[in-house]
Amino acid sequence: MLVEKRCLQNEECVFMEFRDVNKDYLEWLEDLALEYRCKIEKKEWRSKYNNYVVYDYEPFCSDGFEISLTLSSKSVCFLNFVRYLYEIKVQTINYLNNCIAI
Repeated sequence: MLVEKRCLQNEECVFMEFRDVNKDYLEWLEDLALEYRCKIEKKEWRSKYNNYVVYDYEPFCSDGFEISLTLSSKSVCFLNFVRYLYEIKVQTINYLNNCIAI
């Protein structure tokens, strides 16, 4: 799955990291997070081939990179709902792509 379910309690903040987010869903996920009172703590592009290459901005050629997005919120309910909506969107798009392929 594309979401890593890692939550840390720190001074009444909860963090959740989304890994390997599709580039096409990134803007939608950012808007969704802000709509549900989540703060984008970190957004980074990690190279799939070299662990040392990490950018905090979109590289010129982002083909060999995976996008990681860390969200925080005061309530774990908001993060769980954002995760749920993200998973449903990914499942729906995969289902529709499979329907097209048939």
